[in-house]
Amino acid sequence: MAKKQKFYVIWLGHEPGVYTDWNKAKRQIDGYKGAKYKSFPTRAQAEAAYANSFHNYIKAASDAVNRPAHLRPRPKTPRRGNAPSTPTILSQSISVDAACSGNPGKMEYQGVTTSGKKQLFHRAFKLGTNNIGEFLALVHALAFLAAQDMPDLPIYSDSQIAIGWVKKAKCKTTLARGPKTEGLYEYIDRAEAWLKANKVTNPIYKWDTKAWGEIPADFGRK
Repeated sequence: MAKKQKFYVIWLGHEPGVYTDWNKAKRQIDGYKGAKYKSFPTRAQAEAAYANSFHNYIKAASDAVNRPAHLRPRPKTPRRGNAPSTPTILSQSISVDAACSGNPGKMEYQGVTTSGKKQLFHRAFKLGTNNIGEFLALVHALAFLAAQDMPDLPIYSDSQIAIGWVKKAKCKTTLARGPKTEGLYEYIDRAEAWLKANKVTNPIYKWDTKAWGEIPADFGRK
């Protein structure tokens, strides 16, 4: 039986980060006094844990274990569409966006806290499209929040196309699959599989660029 992939978070070590290879991860803690690290079964869980400090992760894990079942958050029916008339929940939401140098071209996406613009995750690909990036950013945000046990935290996106793709659990891109896009398509496959296997409960709102300006996750390349 094939060995399951693990993801290793190094909070405190020679080079903190998320690693997929234990030997590389081990080099970051060998000889480092007080190193803080842990393995996770999925990348989303690892990145969610790494986004927090080690202290915050341990506290959240302890709280979750000790929380009575009747006090744990219950999934709600997902809400999608237009955002409220003003972004009144800026301090408690995530914003996502993508950028592409040429379309198709070098593509990247990120997710940030809507208030403060703290980067929570980021991915880059040698070849992609803006719509694909917007789609992957949304799914990454959903998986990130699921790993954080935050089923109700809103997500903002300025792409109605990506919101529609997420709703249908299908990335309807016309970008050809081939040697140059195989790595990207592996992420698309994983994103579609995640959407089909998980119930989306987080509200997804369309960012009102005309009223509020550029979305906080914008790369500023316009």
